[in-house]
Amino acid sequence: MAPTLEISIPNTSISPTSPPYTLYNITLRLPLRSFTVSKRYSDFTTFHTTLTNQTNAPPPAPLPSKSWFSNTVKNASLREDRRIALETYLRAINDADDSRWRNSPAWRAFLNLPTAATTGGKNNGGTGPSMTSARLHAAITEPGSSGGAGGAAITDPTLWLDCYRDMKGHLHDARLHLTRRDQETTPQKQHESSARAKSSLVRAGSLIVALEEGLKNLGDGPEGPVGGGDGGKAGRKVAMGGSGLGEGELRRRKDLLINARKERDGLEDLLNAMAAKSRVDHAVASIQDKEALVGSAGKKPARSGRVLGKETERTRELDNNGVLQLQKQTMKEQDLDIEELRKIVNRQKELGISINAELEYQNELLKLADEDADRLQGKIDIGKKRIGKIS
Repeated sequence: MAPTLEISIPNTSISPTSPPYTLYNITLRLPLRSFTVSKRYSDFTTFHTTLTNQTNAPPPAPLPSKSWFSNTVKNASLREDRRIALETYLRAINDADDSRWRNSPAWRAFLNLPTAATTGGKNNGGTGPSMTSARLHAAITEPGSSGGAGGAAITDPTLWLDCYRDMKGHLHDARLHLTRRDQETTPQKQHESSARAKSSLVRAGSLIVALEEGLKNLGDGPEGPVGGGDGGKAGRKVAMGGSGLGEGELRRRKDLLINARKERDGLEDLLNAMAAKSRVDHAVASIQDKEALVGSAGKKPARSGRVLGKETERTRELDNNGVLQLQKQTMKEQDLDIEELRKIVNRQKELGISINAELEYQNELLKLADEDADRLQGKIDIGKKRIGKIS
């Protein structure tokens, strides 16, 4: 059966790091979506070694060799040749009749593929998409359970990626609900949007905890021996063990979790700020209603003056006390700016006075020079007359 995945490397890019390195942008087209994965050449070499160890056979196409005397960052021709060779390498694995390379965990982890895209819909002994969905559900509903028989701990790299994608989906839903809550005009609809955002954030938090525990399990996987060659090679170990993940991939996933937790905490802070502002606004409205009922009908109720849709990005997430503190801080900064401007004007004034004194002194010197020139011209004239009489 023809593979349901299309792979290409249409372009490359240079990383903004120091020193820079080349990134190969791998485009993957699945039946329902497309996405891009960026890898550097060292990631390819690690993947090639892991894939060969897991399948006990080299891939159908060789990996392009490393160049010791040229750099792809500065050599565009070498960069293009390597891009074409890496694209041929990946397509050979994807189009091969033998599916053992595509079914390996290393292939799915390297390309961030879901299980359903690589199993091709087969259900081999309860390891197909249905089994993965069940394990993903168990990891979500029981994130704190330990591994073992019937445990929900994440011990598979592909299941970890599926769980991570589900967590990112919950964060996206929370952000959408917060945006809608900001746009709603009635308290009931605002409360509904806040409740939905809170539910999505709670689910995302549970998934982050499960992902962190799963990453520990993947990093602490048992070490496995590398093939028993001659000369005592049977005693060598690989640090990847049963997880099939290298140190670089583990670091990348840790960075993903750190960014996800920061995003989740930021959304929760935004939700709390919106809730606090709503409580303050409701309290102000209640006081105004009481005053109107007591007998202030002839007076027009004072408004808060804060309109959410017309506020700035700095005041949107603050309550009334926060806005007051921000105003005081802004006024203090303006006072400091005015004081600095006053010092600059004083320095300009002193500089102008010094320039004026220097000009007056130079004028006096010019007057003395003119007088000396006049006296010298008179002596020259007398000398010319005497020379004329002598001749």
